[in-house]
Amino acid sequence: MTTLNVIFRRATRDDLPAIVVLLATDDLGKGREDASMPLAQPYLDAFVAIEADKNQLLSVAEDGGTVVGTLMLTFIPGLSRMGAWRGQIEAVRIAQSHRGAGLGEQFFKWAIERCRERGCSLVQLTTDKTRADAHRFYDKLGFTASHEGYKLTL
Repeated sequence: MTTLNVIFRRATRDDLPAIVVLLATDDLGKGREDASMPLAQPYLDAFVAIEADKNQLLSVAEDGGTVVGTLMLTFIPGLSRMGAWRGQIEAVRIAQSHRGAGLGEQFFKWAIERCRERGCSLVQLTTDKTRADAHRFYDKLGFTASHEGYKLTL
C-alpha cells in the first residue's frame, strides 16, 4: 500500500469511534479500552475537554476517508530551558493494515512540524518498555532514550 492519499488532520467527534478502535486493538489497549458502541461516556467527555484545550491536538491519519492512525499531541509550557515549550506525543497507533509503508514516519514528521509552528524547542514522548518495535522506530526518527519515566495509576 502507498501512503500518497493519506492526510493528517485534527480529529473530529465523528472520528472518535475509529480512534477508540485503534486504541482497543493495540496489544496494551486490549485490556484497558472498550470500543463497544455506543462509546462509553468517559471517551466523549475526554474528547470535549481535548477539543476545548488549545494546547491539545488529537490527530488522525486518514486514507480515503478511513481513519488509519492517531496520535495525541500536547503543547506544554515550562520554565526550564529558558521558558521553552515542549511538544509531547502520546497514544500513537497505526492500523495493522497500514504498518510498514512509512505512514508512522510521515505522521511523526507532520506532528513535529506542528510543534515547530507552535514554537516548541523540544519534542518528547514516552513509550511502554515492552514496545521494542516502537523503540527502534523512535530511535530511527532521531529520538534518544534520555530519561526514565514513571507512572502511578490512580
